[in-house]
Amino acid sequence: MTSMMDYDVKDDDDSIMLDNAAVLQQTHLVQQQQQQNSLNNQTLAPNFPAVSAQQAANPMVNQQAEYRRVRVPANRYTPLREAWEHMMTPIVKYMKLQIRMNTKNRSVELKTGPATTDPDAIQKAADFIKAFLLGFDLQDSIALLRIDDLYVDSFQVEDVKMLRGDHLARAIGRVAGQDGKTKFAIENATRTRIVVAGHKIHILGSFSNIKIARNAVCALIMGSPPGKVYNRMRGVASRMNERL
Repeated sequence: MTSMMDYDVKDDDDSIMLDNAAVLQQTHLVQQQQQQNSLNNQTLAPNFPAVSAQQAANPMVNQQAEYRRVRVPANRYTPLREAWEHMMTPIVKYMKLQIRMNTKNRSVELKTGPATTDPDAIQKAADFIKAFLLGFDLQDSIALLRIDDLYVDSFQVEDVKMLRGDHLARAIGRVAGQDGKTKFAIENATRTRIVVAGHKIHILGSFSNIKIARNAVCALIMGSPPGKVYNRMRGVASRMNERL
């Protein structure tokens, strides 16, 4: 006859066996989850090919050619044709780019080639051509190829103040000044270049200098007398000389 003690021992053994099975099952699930996580990490990790010495020296090797197209306005077609040889030399010789004039759609087309080494060369060349087409001198536009921190800022007189007719003409006259004296004074004081093309104004220079020149031009458009702007420009010029 089996005693109650035997039943208690059997029940304890069964419970221990069940507990061990549960622990083993939970451990197995944890291991599976860890393996799945490791596989996911391997699939998500980037796999970059090895870089050769040639690619390290020239990042443009084995890359697709890039294109830029700059449309030529009708009023700048003749100046572009006259200065084409001087424009083509820095782009081809120094930037190592390919350039052509598409007479069908009247645009300048740029393309990178096997000799191109600078990834930013095509963007610099496009900015150079755009600056020349906006009306800047060729030598001033070439500075965009040599200096990295130069930009072109463009705005209209109507963006500052809504003017029409004679009021607009007088505002443009205040910006230019007699024989261009006011414009030259702003350019020399702020080390920028300004082009007044109708009711559009373009400023070439560094970011801080463009801001100073634009404030002076906006003051003239709003009606400030040129003498007041001259005095302000003298102060700006003296401060900039002190910094240098």
